[in-house]
Amino acid sequence: MKMSKLNAFFIVSWLLPAAAFCQANNTNTNSNGSSVNGINTAVPFLTIAPDSRSGAMGDAGVALSPDANANYWNPSKLAFIDDKDNLALSYSPWLRRLISDVNLAYLSYAHQLDSRNTIGLSLRYFNLGKIQLIDGSQADQGTYTPNEFSIDGSFARKFGENFSLGLTLRYIYSGLTNGAAVNGLQTKAGNALAADVSAYYQKQTQQFGKDALLAFGANFSNLGTKMSYTDNGASYFLPANMRIGVADTWYLDKLNQLTLTLDLNKLMAPTPPIRSSNGAIISGYDDNRSIPAGIFGSFADAPGGVSEELKEISYAAGAEYGYNKQFFLRAGYFYENPSKGNRQYATVGAGFKYDIFNIDLSYLVAAQQKSALANTLRFTLIANFGGKRNLF
Repeated sequence: MKMSKLNAFFIVSWLLPAAAFCQANNTNTNSNGSSVNGINTAVPFLTIAPDSRSGAMGDAGVALSPDANANYWNPSKLAFIDDKDNLALSYSPWLRRLISDVNLAYLSYAHQLDSRNTIGLSLRYFNLGKIQLIDGSQADQGTYTPNEFSIDGSFARKFGENFSLGLTLRYIYSGLTNGAAVNGLQTKAGNALAADVSAYYQKQTQQFGKDALLAFGANFSNLGTKMSYTDNGASYFLPANMRIGVADTWYLDKLNQLTLTLDLNKLMAPTPPIRSSNGAIISGYDDNRSIPAGIFGSFADAPGGVSEELKEISYAAGAEYGYNKQFFLRAGYFYENPSKGNRQYATVGAGFKYDIFNIDLSYLVAAQQKSALANTLRFTLIANFGGKRNLF
């Protein structure tokens, strides 16, 4: 049984060498929108920002004020949620310039156990659209809808009034091939386990004569097992990621507030070495290594040395203006080095809060011409229970 080329660039990206993969499918785009000239890992959908608030702020969110979507950005922030129960649902049509039926859905929940402890649950579901299946005689064998998902459980605890820590356990499933044979290898669904470790600090302060809230966040995510799509084939690193950031909120008066935020991201997966035509390593280090060696070695394994390591850091910056804690305008920018994924885009969005509900929308404006990410929309609905009602 074979697959048509429709959506095949998602399906075989980890089963074929990158060059053959690009040539066969006339694309160089991973499922998270980055170029394959960056560091490739399994399940890149785990790095897609799922919610509209951070999606409108350049995909920055590790230090923003907490809501149920903290399960993705920084689970330790859950310890500071205001309401006893928070439920969020996000949806995004994804890479619609390439494929018409790919989408990402995210469901997230947070529950306060007491004044210091909070638990969170979340589900990420990535639908890669329908694949037409054919046999060796080109006869129709029906369709298959490849998908990937992750299920998370988080725990956050507050230490004192300003600091919290968080831990997340994650199960990851990647069902891409429906058992199809690729390059003579019988494929199967990939499975993996991972963990996130996170921290958050916030402090009420005075800045420029105004009340302010200064916050710092860090999240080390997707630290886990390798993933394989065949019994005897290669296994691949998860997109382990270090995200650190700061957010500063100024309360300009009783009605107006302004937040600026900045995140820095570093993928903690091995950088491929430069090899000769016979496969010998010319510069860099062998990227076929153990999980601990791959994660810790990712900070000093780039063939180009320190200058290349710095290029592997991406930047996300955003701003949010809020009026009466009910109306919000947002904008941001994301930058990834052209040689390390090449995602560069501006984002805008808006939010509205009434009673227990928040409705958020974001729109992505890619900086590059013909970018697969251009014109991406995200929608989020949040419901907050057990807190103060916020009416007009």
